[in-house]
Parts: sequence; structure tokens; C-alpha cells
Amino acid sequence: MVSLVAKATGRETAPGLGNVAFVGVLIVAAAAIFGITRWFGNDYAFFAAYVVVQYMVLGTAWNILGGYTGYVNFGVTAFFAIGAYSSVVLYKLVPWLPLPAMVVVGGVLAALVGLGTGYLTLRLRGVFFSIATLALAVVVQTLITNWDFVGGARGAYVLRPKMAPLIGGGYIEYLFLVMLGLCVVALATARAIERSSLGFGFAAIRDDEAAAEASGVPTLKLKLIATALSGGFMGMAGAPLPYYVTYLDPTSGFSLNYAVNAIAMPLIGGTSSWLGPVIGAVLVGGLQEYLRVTISSAINVLVAGVLMVVFVIVAPQGIVGLFQRKKR
Repeated sequence: MVSLVAKATGRETAPGLGNVAFVGVLIVAAAAIFGITRWFGNDYAFFAAYVVVQYMVLGTAWNILGGYTGYVNFGVTAFFAIGAYSSVVLYKLVPWLPLPAMVVVGGVLAALVGLGTGYLTLRLRGVFFSIATLALAVVVQTLITNWDFVGGARGAYVLRPKMAPLIGGGYIEYLFLVMLGLCVVALATARAIERSSLGFGFAAIRDDEAAAEASGVPTLKLKLIATALSGGFMGMAGAPLPYYVTYLDPTSGFSLNYAVNAIAMPLIGGTSSWLGPVIGAVLVGGLQEYLRVTISSAINVLVAGVLMVVFVIVAPQGIVGLFQRKKR
């Protein structure tokens, strides 16, 4: 995927052995995490781990546009809900379709919406672009709320199978495995972007877009690639949601938790590296899941907001940036 988008910029770089080795490490790590979670023998461990890994994907997706390219996206819930409701539509039309295929469809639809939105709004810069993405979330939520086929305002039920295909066990284990696989793809893509000419183009736009244009960088093309990739991964992250919650309505599909956490986790972990959203998701997502059990889920947004403010003041470059600065 990365090689294709790099070729579109006209400055493709040859894939290094490091990327292949990195993907291998990710696969081994994902297998180890799945094995450890299964060893607990408790369904809640899969439910909690699913949420943390889901936020890794969402944070990584946001970081491609917001961190690498410097365009802050407040419309996370729009792309996430597009993926979720595409699965509801497919569940009603072709219920035999496997979940991985639904994830791909949700990602493609969200990427197309991201591409179209980017073409219309990426000529806006700074706060004007952010407001436009926020408006997109409101428009998509309004359309979904008034679409009776997917339940409208009353919501829709999705009955997940009792047994997981291929691996056996409960279906939540299968959902977690699918999200782990998606996380591997998202992290491998983000790291490959960092080390490619595409990533250098994103950084040039982030640092000084006018100077990048004057230097011959195809800024509009690169921004469209960033919005498509970011929106696509957000849609993929949302596609399994109906099977996870079994009841999807606009309130849950467009929850403020997704929008706040997708932005807070990269900022806390660090937007300069693929590792930042991972650290942020483990720290913030893990803390939120602990507080959900011990206190209440109502303070999730408060936790993310407080931590984001603290890190913006204490460590503006996030945890990864803090360690990099100390190392230098």
C-alpha cells in the first residue's frame, strides 16, 4: 500500500529489509498478546484489550493526517461511524459475508469519503480545516439518524455468532484477533510512511506548506493521500463495532470518546513517531478501562482531557518526544 502511494508522488523508495523485519516483529507481538489474553480465560480481558487495540488503530489513523501532515481532524467519528454502519448494511444485505471483508468495505468507503472531503476542504488551512471536518461529523450523524434502513435514531441490533470461526472459542476472541491484525497493518503502514519519501513530503507540509509548494512538493496530492489513508483506517477500526456492542445507535456510533481519544492518545504518546499512538493508547486506554470497572465510564473523556492538557504543558512533543529530547 505504501509503495503505491509513494509511487504516486513520483519519488518512490525501494522497500528495505527493515520494514519486512518490523512486520514480522509486529506479527509475533500480536500473536503473543492474543495468547496471553486467551490464557486469562476471561471474556472481559478480550473486551478490554479490544478497546485498547482499537484506539491504537484510531490514534495511528489520526496521526497520519494530524501528526505527520499537520492537519488537525475533528471529524474522527464521521469516518469511524461510516465503517460501523457499513457493517450494519452488509449484515442486513449479505449476512454471510465474513467480518474481514466487512472491514475492507468499511475502510474503502471511509477512504473515498476522506478523499472527497479532502478535495473539497484541504485548500483550507489551520482552524478552518478543523472546523470543516467537525461539520462533516455533524452532517454524517444527521444522515445516519434519518436513515431508517440502519435503524435511524432508534438504532439497530446485530446478532454476533456464539462461536468464533477458525479459532474456536467465543466470538469476542475473533473480534479481538481481527482488530489485532488491523493494528499490525496500520502500524506497519505508519512506520513505512515515516521512512519513505511520502513521509518527508508530509513533514514538509507540516513544517511550512508554502515553502513546500515553492520547492515543488505536490502538496494537494500528498494531502489527499493522507486524508484517504487516515479515513480508511478509521473506517476499518469502526467496522467491527456493531458485532462488539451488538446494538448500534447514533449515540454510541458517534460517541465523543472516539473523537477525544483518537486525538489525545497521539498527542500524549507523541505525534512524531508510529510509537506515539501505541504508548498513548496503552496508557490512556488502559487507565480508562480500569476506571470503567472501578468507578464509572462517565469519566473517560475527563481522563483523556486532563492528561492531554498536562502533556501539552509538560511535554508538548509527547512521551516519545520527551525521551528523544533527553537522548539528544
